[in-house]
Amino acid sequence: MKVFITGATGFIGERLTQHLAGQGVRVNALVRNPDKSRNISRHEVTMISGDIGDIESLRKGMADCDSVYHLAGMTQPWHRDKTIYSRINVEGTRNVLQAASDQSVRKLVFTSTAGVFGPADGDNRNALTEYDRTKAQAEELVRSWDKGNVERVIVNPTRVYGPGQLSVSNTVTKLINRYRLGKWRFVPGDGTQLGNYVLIDDVVRGHVLAMERGRHGERYILGGENRSYRELFDTVAELTGKRYKLFGVPLWMMMAVARMQLMLTAVGRTPAITPAFARRYHHDWNFNSDKAQRELGYTLTPLKQGVGITLEWLERQRER
Repeated sequence: MKVFITGATGFIGERLTQHLAGQGVRVNALVRNPDKSRNISRHEVTMISGDIGDIESLRKGMADCDSVYHLAGMTQPWHRDKTIYSRINVEGTRNVLQAASDQSVRKLVFTSTAGVFGPADGDNRNALTEYDRTKAQAEELVRSWDKGNVERVIVNPTRVYGPGQLSVSNTVTKLINRYRLGKWRFVPGDGTQLGNYVLIDDVVRGHVLAMERGRHGERYILGGENRSYRELFDTVAELTGKRYKLFGVPLWMMMAVARMQLMLTAVGRTPAITPAFARRYHHDWNFNSDKAQRELGYTLTPLKQGVGITLEWLERQRER
């Protein structure tokens, strides 16, 4: 088996690439920035220089490949160029689909986000980010694609955490780390808003299962347990023996900070939070993975066990 992976240097993509290569799968990895490829270059992986805006590099990478994992995307919470989300998440996906059709790829798994479903406590479009919106558009493109005979499956990870890159895609792990060090004391609102937290290892296995068993045209939520912000930090406190008082931050205050952050972009600052993200933190984002469990054989790691794995990894990083 030979596979092509976009987004191979990202949080999920890196772990998926390492997993597949470790299983003896021949992997072609699309690499835009060679400096970010050191963690996958240690494995038997063929690096393909290019990006999803360059269809020729996609065709080259997919040559003789049986399947494609498309994980590349614009995940940053803010960018000065607002069109970049559509160019990467939508048009980039169109390029991947076209190249897959041109190269007679058998099956493609597209990594979206559970954010496309909106918050569970109401259809509040204001809680969606540009990332969510453009991923939803890309999903529609994947479902409606009518060129070639590529089987297409969509996966929707929830809030992913665990060992790996401490990037914007792994914010939960960064918060876990800051809390255990006594450097984080805040929760949105009263801290009871729900989120679905999934260990990175489960997401990687979910991708592989989607490729093996996912039905054409279907999408599968890859999630874990639904827990509130306070429950998340209570779990960290229980496992570390370090408990810190948490202060609730009302929506109006978070919105004020977010708007101030946006004003600072005029002098070249990148905002730590945007109004869309401030709003989303005050909603419930609980999901279930019943369909993935039923159809794919997907299993999820309990939050306490997953946080324990994450804390052990963080401790090892500190000792290096």
